[in-house]
Amino acid sequence: MPATIDLTDPSARPVRASAAQEGKPMLVGMNRDELVAAMAEAGVPERQRKMRVNQLWHWLYVRGCSDFSDMHTISRELRDRLNDKFSVARPEIVEEQISSDGTRKWLMRFPPRGAGRPVEVETVYIPEEGRGTLCISSQVGCTLTCTFCHTGTQKLVRNLTPEEILVQLLVARDRLGDFPHKDTPQGAIVPAEGRKVTNIVMMGMGEPLYNFDNVKKALLIASDGDGLALSKRRITLSTSGVVPGIARTGTEIGVMLAISLHAVRDELRDELVPINKKYPLKELLDACRNYPGLSNARRITFEYVMLKGVNDSLADAKELVRLLKGIPAKINLIPFNPWPGSAYECSDWETIEVFADFVNANGYASPIRTPRGRDIFAACGQLKSESERMRKTDRLALEAMMIAGHGAD
Repeated sequence: MPATIDLTDPSARPVRASAAQEGKPMLVGMNRDELVAAMAEAGVPERQRKMRVNQLWHWLYVRGCSDFSDMHTISRELRDRLNDKFSVARPEIVEEQISSDGTRKWLMRFPPRGAGRPVEVETVYIPEEGRGTLCISSQVGCTLTCTFCHTGTQKLVRNLTPEEILVQLLVARDRLGDFPHKDTPQGAIVPAEGRKVTNIVMMGMGEPLYNFDNVKKALLIASDGDGLALSKRRITLSTSGVVPGIARTGTEIGVMLAISLHAVRDELRDELVPINKKYPLKELLDACRNYPGLSNARRITFEYVMLKGVNDSLADAKELVRLLKGIPAKINLIPFNPWPGSAYECSDWETIEVFADFVNANGYASPIRTPRGRDIFAACGQLKSESERMRKTDRLALEAMMIAGHGAD
């Protein structure tokens, strides 16, 4: 059975005000130049600013510090000044859910921006043998209205800022024990058993390329070798096909690329992924062929949700192979994850296997993604923030359906 931890309970975690609630700018999410300017604002002499920035970078991203008082290599006087002007606090974690398969989902609440209201996003951690993947959100809601995706039924509220994107990784590392304990000697910076978050994917709520600048800034900090130090080959950005942003992703961020494809004919993709009306398949695939750094060692992942009687025929598989000819690629086949009100069903397992076998026989790796976290609505296409959460009766109806075997793997 899945477990739910109410993290608003003071006994479950230390309660700290978020940065915006404190009315202070966040240091998390600032690049080094911005941190230099912040040190100037805090009265640090010019000759010391670069050193102080390096110290802060280490405390924020290597040690995972969320309280200035723990930064013991910085003088108490400077820590007090920084605390007066800035914040390094984590956001409010409303809820943590743990699936029966070990998948975790956190609901985080970010305070208002300007005249807005508080917003909530979901972040998912998926443990696998030899790796652990964190699925990060880039927006609150989504504008794309993909018809098979539950997230797409929530209207876009706003883009997430760089610190709101990045702090999802910091929270996951906090909760999973990936940061050294504050009492650990400074030289010991990796847990003895290795880090649990080894990969991140921009596949949560929202379209990352519609929030390009903020996503870019966050991912460049995440991949900085002196801090969080995630290899760019372990960071994947997934897009539904915002063609102008694809080349920019390769040249300006340099991470791995995933495409939410889901159909091999424009008329069907127009229905499933409406952005196809603006950037049809030919334009999308041409952009993929020209992706900077593309090679057999840096393949593009094409995501393909398996919808019963819609896009799962052998003819679809043959057309998929034809369309991708010449593109170093692998194809993730995703069994459809049900949600109340959806018009689709998951393809039969035998159909999925026939599809996968044909694609694989034609030279493309085609793993079938094992659904993870369905029981806590953490699976692909199921994310939706608490403020837009289903009514309890809908959830119970879906759980009953799954127990009865409909929509089971």
